[in-house]
Amino acid sequence: MNKKIISPCISICRTDPVTGFCYGCARTNDEKRQWKDENVTDDWREDNLKIIITRMQGWQLETFKESYHHKKNKGISLFKKKLLADKKS
Repeated sequence: MNKKIISPCISICRTDPVTGFCYGCARTNDEKRQWKDENVTDDWREDNLKIIITRMQGWQLETFKESYHHKKNKGISLFKKKLLADKKS
């Protein structure tokens, strides 16, 4: 059985009004809906991850890679981890 592919959401959910891409994960709203669809295949998810990464560059790409890696290993994005820590303070 394949390992579940983790959603690329890194909890920075704002859509650029010009491109229609999320500032955090570079997905369109339609792509976000598809990620939540339990009938979407892992192949589609893997392909979509490759596509969204090509949309990013510079600081956005580096931030995404670091936060997504943390989410895959720790179960929470860096941004969400900081939000939760700030709430406790």
